[in-house]
Amino acid sequence: MQIVIYDDSARDERGLMLENREGTVKISFHELEYVEVLNKVLSFHMADGSVREGTGTLSDVEGKILSGPEFIKCHRSYLINLSFVQEISAGAAVTTAGHRVPVSRQRRGQVRDAWLRFLQQSERDNAYDDSKAEPGRRTRADGPWRILLVDDDLAERTLWANVLREHGCIVHPAGNGREALALAESEHFDCVLLDVMLPGEDGFSICGQLKDMSCAPVIFLSSHTESDRQMEGFSAGGIDYITKDTPAGLFWIKVKTRIELAVSERTQSLYGPLLLDLTERRVYMDGKDLAFTSAEFDILWLLSERSDYIFTPEEIFDIVWGAQPWDGGQTVLAHMSGLRRKLERAWRAHRFIETVWGEGYRFVPADSSKS
Repeated sequence: MQIVIYDDSARDERGLMLENREGTVKISFHELEYVEVLNKVLSFHMADGSVREGTGTLSDVEGKILSGPEFIKCHRSYLINLSFVQEISAGAAVTTAGHRVPVSRQRRGQVRDAWLRFLQQSERDNAYDDSKAEPGRRTRADGPWRILLVDDDLAERTLWANVLREHGCIVHPAGNGREALALAESEHFDCVLLDVMLPGEDGFSICGQLKDMSCAPVIFLSSHTESDRQMEGFSAGGIDYITKDTPAGLFWIKVKTRIELAVSERTQSLYGPLLLDLTERRVYMDGKDLAFTSAEFDILWLLSERSDYIFTPEEIFDIVWGAQPWDGGQTVLAHMSGLRRKLERAWRAHRFIETVWGEGYRFVPADSSKS
């Protein structure tokens, strides 16, 4: 098997050209998640889930691939692209796609240090570059949202920053309260995402100081899920409290909705007799509280915000329960059944959720107007 490096400067792309029995295979370093060699079979695992294979040993490609600063050898049989690493756990590097790539004990410290340096460099490259925002995905007339993200954990900060940037936001990171206050004094922000456990003053204390300096809504982002901690967050002036086990899809919907509410001052969505209180996270039918569970509220909120869209069961599951393994739709079916039963008992004249057979679910408003 012949292997050569290609360098397409016009596209700012580098990679490998492989000659195997199937012909020429092009592998872009930007899209290469990790390399695995087992029984003299080289497997190139791509970001889109595909795998390109060739015959050879790791030494055949190691020198060429490691010429890129984003790659590192993590095991005698594996190379990994640090830009796809989400976590370094015991014995493995977990990628953003959920793959566990082995990391040998001898290389664990080296790989973690290299990953942290890579994250720091990426943060410096992206933090204040307005051109990184996608003009086609702007969510307000005067430009992309600017978000102050405060978290002392670099890996967590990078994870959430990437989610926000994927939706066209400009993210300004801060590692502690002092940095956050300095940025808030010199910049305008549409939202502040604030970790609770920070070195020095905690997030609750910093929130009060931020509220004195800016009218930007503050959302707490924390690994603490206890109800008393969440209540403390609201008492400190936060408008929401998002736990760090929240799936990326639901995280973005919450941030997006909170910013839109702050801009529009909308606190409720009204669809005929159906009222969603977005601040209190409660559902009312003709003034009667329907006592929805948190998951039921999230599903109804999700569907109602895009009434023109049919959500598949898997999309709903990924957004509301994304941290859990897909169960074939049983969880969505059970929650949807309870949600619809509550709606139909409260208002028999109209079905707010329509099943589109073979596709999924769609919200059907009744005399929809928003207030």
